[in-house]
This record gives sequence, C-alpha cells and structure tokens, in this order.
Amino acid sequence: MAAMRRSTARLPPEVNRVLYVRNLPFKITSEEMYDIFGKYGAIRQIRLGNTPETRGTAYVVYEDIFDAKNAVDHLSGFNVAGRYLIVLFHQQSKLLKKTDTQKKKEELEKAREAYGLAE
Repeated sequence: MAAMRRSTARLPPEVNRVLYVRNLPFKITSEEMYDIFGKYGAIRQIRLGNTPETRGTAYVVYEDIFDAKNAVDHLSGFNVAGRYLIVLFHQQSKLLKKTDTQKKKEELEKAREAYGLAE
C-alpha cells in the first residue's frame, strides 16, 4: 500500500534526491552523518564541507527522492550538539545564479578600472 501511495504522490518541483545541510557542528564526522540521515533511507553519498568557507555544511544524496523528502520533513530543525540543522533541497539553478552574479561583479570592476571609473 505504501509503495502504491509513493508512486502516485505528486511532489513539488524543487524536491530532489540531493539535500543541502547547514548549521552542522564543525566536529561532526561522516559516520555521525550516516547515523542521523540513514534512518530515513538508503544514502548514496555524503559530502562534508572541509574548507573554511564550507565548514558546517554538507550535501546528502539519497537513493530515492521520497526518502530525501522524508529526511527534510523530519530533520529540519533537528538539534545536533546544540545546533539546529537547516536541511534544504539542493537547487543547482540558485547556485549557478549566485556564481554568475559574482562573475558579473568582477567583470564590472575590471571594466571600471580599465576606464578609470573606479569608485
């Protein structure tokens, strides 16, 4: 019955198998991540941020989209070592938009310097 409900359920377009997790404790291990997120379904991959800019973040990739949705529903706001997790669906378009904006700002600054219009 549950499998039948899953196949006919309509999901919002932003739902996908890749989750973006923020506000993680800096000392969390991948084993702890598998313990927390593995309760909601089979995990394909977990990537923890390891640079100063990405510390405290991770990507969790589930095998099934419904498992990912279940994890988002249950783990958003979950307390881990005194920090409340922020669990979102990864949106590639927003990431690309952010990098495009940054690239445009750099090009604008170069043009301003080239024409002597630097502020």
